[in-house]
Amino acid sequence: MRYNVVNIVFDVNEDMSVDASKVRGFVGNKFSEYGLLHNHYNNDKFLFTYPLVQYKIIDNNIHILGIGKGANILKKISSEIDYFDLDKRYYVKEKIIFERKADIKPSSEEMHYKFVTPWLGLNTKNYPKYMALKTWKEKKELINKILVGNLLSMSKGLGIIVNKKLYAKTHFEPKLVQYKSVYMTAFMGEFKIHYDIPDYFGLGKGVSQGFGCVKKIIDD
Repeated sequence: MRYNVVNIVFDVNEDMSVDASKVRGFVGNKFSEYGLLHNHYNNDKFLFTYPLVQYKIIDNNIHILGIGKGANILKKISSEIDYFDLDKRYYVKEKIIFERKADIKPSSEEMHYKFVTPWLGLNTKNYPKYMALKTWKEKKELINKILVGNLLSMSKGLGIIVNKKLYAKTHFEPKLVQYKSVYMTAFMGEFKIHYDIPDYFGLGKGVSQGFGCVKKIIDD
C-alpha cells in the first residue's frame, strides 16, 4: 500500500537534554484540536492503533513523522512551530520538510535495516518468558518472532494485508532505557526481513515517543 509520508526535521539552537515524549506533549497541547497529534479522542480516551504521528530526537534534531492523515495535519501546523517549550525553550534554527509517497508492503527482496533509537520489543507478557530462557539462541529466536509480530501489528494498523510468512534475521545488543519513568530492556542493532519499511517508521512499544525508529541500510 502507498502512503503519503511527511517527515519534518527541526534543527534547534542548542543541545537538548529531554526525550521525545516532551516534544509530543508540547505539540499535542499546542494543537490539541488534532487528536492524531497526541493519540487521544476528545473524551480523553486513547487511540489504540498504529500512531500516524511519531516524534523522535535523532542527532539532536527533532523529527516529527506524519503518515496519511497525520502527514496532512503536519503540513497544516508546520508553519506555526518556531520553538519548543520543553525543559526550557528551544528555538528552531532551520526547518526541513521531506514529503514522499512510500510503499509499505512485503517485498520479494530481503531488506536491511537498523534501529536508530532503542527498540522496545519486550512487554509485561513476553519479558518474563525472555528472562526465563537459558541460552542466547533461544532468546534470539523469541526476539525475532516479536519483531515480526511488531511488523504485523504495524501492517494491521495501516490496513496492509500481509499474505506471506515473514522471518527476521537480527543482530541486536540489549540496552537499558527509561520509558514512562520505568527502566526497561530495549535493543539496538540491525535486522533483515522481506518487507519495505520507510525510513523513520517506528516498531514496538513507545513508537509515538521515538522508540524503535527504523532506517534502511544500503548494502554495497
